[in-house]
Amino acid sequence: MSYIVHACAARQGGHITRQQLVAVGVAPATITRWVASRKLIRVHHGIYAVGHLPSNPIDAAHAALLAGGERSALAGGCALVLWEVWRRWPRQIEIITAGDRRPAGLVVHHSITLLGRDIKLVQGLRVTAPARTLLDTALRLTPERLTRAVNDLRLRGLLTLGQLEDVVARNPRHPAVTLLSGHLEHAQAEPTRSVLEDRFLPLLRRHGLPTPQINVHVCGHRVDAYFEEQLLVVELDGWASHKTRERFREDRRQDLDILLRAGIPTVRLPAEDVNDDTVLRLRQLLWERSQP
Repeated sequence: MSYIVHACAARQGGHITRQQLVAVGVAPATITRWVASRKLIRVHHGIYAVGHLPSNPIDAAHAALLAGGERSALAGGCALVLWEVWRRWPRQIEIITAGDRRPAGLVVHHSITLLGRDIKLVQGLRVTAPARTLLDTALRLTPERLTRAVNDLRLRGLLTLGQLEDVVARNPRHPAVTLLSGHLEHAQAEPTRSVLEDRFLPLLRRHGLPTPQINVHVCGHRVDAYFEEQLLVVELDGWASHKTRERFREDRRQDLDILLRAGIPTVRLPAEDVNDDTVLRLRQLLWERSQP
């Protein structure tokens, strides 16, 4: 087997197509002989593993994309893994395609709205862009998991609200549009940074409280929530981010600095107090600070 065949396969997770073999000068009879001797192992129609079957999901994903053709991309659970929303690969490779191929052994979705901007390259693999991935998987995620995925992807610079708006607008009949539209309706310039913040904002809306600015700077300090009209800062103290003694001291220094420089007090809520009862008490405080 020639160096050219091995080099081509190496770029594709150890796989090569029949068309590629013919293009580099391998005769059909030679292909048949290599298949018989297990030098080539058929994994999909016209797709061969060179020497051995894929040993990891990345290699298997390369084969799936070769089978799906140039208009295909990894999708669903596979895309969630590649964007680091999920940790474990699904049992079956999942692809989406704007073409008409339906390779056996794969989960295949067809979409007439799939555009070039809906596809990105990750680890050398075509995969649905974050916005398209969220559209396709929103119904598989819990509301909490979806909220965290949207905000984590925004924090990492992989997703913008404009991209999310674009994919929703182009797929108005998709069953996940309602879920994503809610995130667009309540989105702020800065994404949330923790599960506590994700929990806090819906509590405020449920009880009719004003929506604070999230993760903005007040007197040079980034704060979790700032009620500008009421001149009140709320910090949500999760154990994971506030468990050291030094961090405890820094937090209190920040509270004092904001108070001394701008006269703005800070209310700190530990994780266990981010609940309905506390929000009702907070409503009273906000009302009092709104009075002239």
